[in-house]
Amino acid sequence: MTEIRAAVLTAFGAPFEIETLTLAAPRAGEIEVAVEAVAICHSDIAYAEGGYGGTPPLVLGHEAAGRVTALGDGVTDLEVGQRVVMTLIRACGTCATCAGGRPTLCQTPARHPTPLARPDGSPVMAEMDCGAFATGVVIGRNQCVAVPDTMPGEVAALLGCGVITGVGSVIHAGRLRPGEDVVVIGAGGVGLNAIQGARIAGARRIVAVDMSAGKLETAKAFGATDGVLASDAKPWKAALRALGRGADLCVVTVGAIAAYETAPRYLGWGGRMVMVGMPHSGQTASYEPVIAAYTGQAMIGSKMGDVVIARDIPWMADLWAQGRLKLDELISGRWSLDQINDAVADTKSGTARRNVIVF
Repeated sequence: MTEIRAAVLTAFGAPFEIETLTLAAPRAGEIEVAVEAVAICHSDIAYAEGGYGGTPPLVLGHEAAGRVTALGDGVTDLEVGQRVVMTLIRACGTCATCAGGRPTLCQTPARHPTPLARPDGSPVMAEMDCGAFATGVVIGRNQCVAVPDTMPGEVAALLGCGVITGVGSVIHAGRLRPGEDVVVIGAGGVGLNAIQGARIAGARRIVAVDMSAGKLETAKAFGATDGVLASDAKPWKAALRALGRGADLCVVTVGAIAAYETAPRYLGWGGRMVMVGMPHSGQTASYEPVIAAYTGQAMIGSKMGDVVIARDIPWMADLWAQGRLKLDELISGRWSLDQINDAVADTKSGTARRNVIVF
């Protein structure tokens, strides 16, 4: 067993507490990784608030990178010392959805017990099959992808969730075609990457919608052609004026019910709404279905951008190396593990793009 330090959530809504835990050795098909950096995702915050269930004590964190420190039986395609990006996507490769090319929707539950425990032996859950708010993790080999050493750990970590989700929501889930128009609701970490995905895919115009004028200016640096304040009385009208017509694609990257209820208003005939942001369980939105039926509009759910990590993470890493995908610019703050509660508070303020815990 390995001794690690981790930010443990002891109760929903409580601050994280730094504890010393034991980390079990990797089993067959698993690897042990020394975490170099882990970003704070809004899903971590919603989870910590009790939005998705679970049972404390637990360790969150799923957007991470680090160095391989040990290999479980059967892992032959990685080496100790390699830098890997870690994700929460744990695909079996054999269920119907995995075999059908949608590994983010794997239907096979993880069967292994948690690798984390307190010194007295009591278990601590590694939530989202990762638990990367810690100095070390044990994860499935199929949850990670090797990246070049030329990519710093704190930059590589961003490919674990926010980047692949945002870019993938446009390219894979939204199936954007060159020349189409896009509205992205929310200009945070995922929204900025949806904007980048639209730019890379050849969108004609990209309208960012957010509550913050400052974030709209940042969105333009990432590829948005226009910005609309969500606080306006009818923001969709400003978007329609900017586009000259209804959008072909509207990507909702925030977990706000108001955003979901207004999103169809941005669409034109045959438009698609991609649903990315995760409201708390139990929250509902309402629509007038006759409009979608008559205009041929569609609602598309997208989990983790519908990515295949072995294909898409190396592709995006190469785009970064070419200067075509902004990653360094996404980092708005670097924090130590001991500062995690301050980093979470800063993220909740709505001003951060991505706060990263750096080891």
